[in-house]
Amino acid sequence: MSALLRSTKIVATLGPSTDDPAVLEEIVRAGVDVVRLNFSHGRIEDHTRRVEWVRAAAARVGRYIGVLGDLQGPKIRIERFAEGPVHLAEGARFTLDAALGADAGTSRSVGIAYKKLPSDVFAGDVLLLNDGQISLQVEQIDGPRIHTRVLVGGELGNNKGINRQGGGLSAGALTDKDRQDIRAAASLGVDFLAVSFARDAADVNEARSLLREAGGHGRLVAKIERAEAIKNLASIVGASDAVMVARGDLGVEMGYAELAGLQKQIIQEARHQNRVVITATQMMESMIVNTIPTRAEVSDVANAVMEGSDAVMLSAETASGKHPVKVVEAMARIILGAEKYQGAHVRVRLRNSGHFERSDEAIAAAVMYTANHLNVKAIVALTESGSTTLWMSRVRSDIPIYAFTRQPETLHRVTLYRGVYPVSYDVTHTDGDGFYGSIFRQLLELHLVAEGDLVILTKGERSGVAGGTNSMQILKVTAD
Repeated sequence: MSALLRSTKIVATLGPSTDDPAVLEEIVRAGVDVVRLNFSHGRIEDHTRRVEWVRAAAARVGRYIGVLGDLQGPKIRIERFAEGPVHLAEGARFTLDAALGADAGTSRSVGIAYKKLPSDVFAGDVLLLNDGQISLQVEQIDGPRIHTRVLVGGELGNNKGINRQGGGLSAGALTDKDRQDIRAAASLGVDFLAVSFARDAADVNEARSLLREAGGHGRLVAKIERAEAIKNLASIVGASDAVMVARGDLGVEMGYAELAGLQKQIIQEARHQNRVVITATQMMESMIVNTIPTRAEVSDVANAVMEGSDAVMLSAETASGKHPVKVVEAMARIILGAEKYQGAHVRVRLRNSGHFERSDEAIAAAVMYTANHLNVKAIVALTESGSTTLWMSRVRSDIPIYAFTRQPETLHRVTLYRGVYPVSYDVTHTDGDGFYGSIFRQLLELHLVAEGDLVILTKGERSGVAGGTNSMQILKVTAD
């Protein structure tokens, strides 16, 4: 039951450190809810094997685990140096040269993978390399060459990223590699597909269309990591099923001092539009090496939880770190601690303007209002698509929501929803007389409630119809 007491979900990135079925089973037991496949690294065979191992580990542990495929996006990077990393001194001249060979970089110039960069920048622009560690001011554009002066120097190695301060690069969100990876994601049956460097709603819509054409059912996650995405935030959120606060490139383009405020803004917009939100990047970075987090990391994770994130994400901490199991355990403890203290100042937040567009949204609002004013121990939603539980999870509450469904896709989809837990249940195999008894038996056998507890049940008049939830009932659990 300890995992069920935690409302906020954990996303963990798979990689070399988890390439062992025993380790995967341990992180599932430790509390991972969704695993992330990073398409920037590894072959399709690697991702296929990892998905198979995760599904097997989840079955052994008796849990459902979602799978998120994360597209690489455009590679706006420098190329490589002929003799290894170079040191750029402040005030020195340095050239980014789209015509230079990929391995011909020197202390004076280096090639660039994104060949359109010279047409995207202007004299006076500031380019940020290596996550903002190095700053270059553009002085002149000469055909394929960008002549710059070093504002902030340091060591520069191969294949480091390039950002333009304030954003504005024209690179599209989807590359040819991404289009191939979307087809691979569909074949893997991913539950979520993340679009890197989304600029606007059109980028998300294109990825969704390509995934559906390939036969994929996954929901779309827009990664908010460009300045353009902040300008188009409302429309991007509206086009997506979920968003990710991708704080790495976002912090570089917008400035690290803006990051905390931007995180709050993105989370608030996502919740305003009833979308799921994941907070990511360097949440437990020190645990790549260390066995315990820093106090700052503890506060970072806790604040993301208390701001309303559905999930918090681990990247290199689990993919390549030394302690993948320990970091998941530590994150789970931090989440539980944060949720324990947030209850005192959380107010139930329901729609206060406009009209409900769907009956299941109206039922969800009524359920959560009732549950928060009655001594209810659990909410049981008979659901096909999981939409009713999504609406419910938008209202903060410490009352667990159990998604009773027969649909495998829904069992995996709701693993990302805050406070929602999947339970396999086929309502079509239950006759009228034994309907309530079968639900009570399952709740009692899973030790989710006790005899005599009050629960709220939501369902539709016709079973097997997605979005058809139109009723709620308050029931007392009996063992008969």
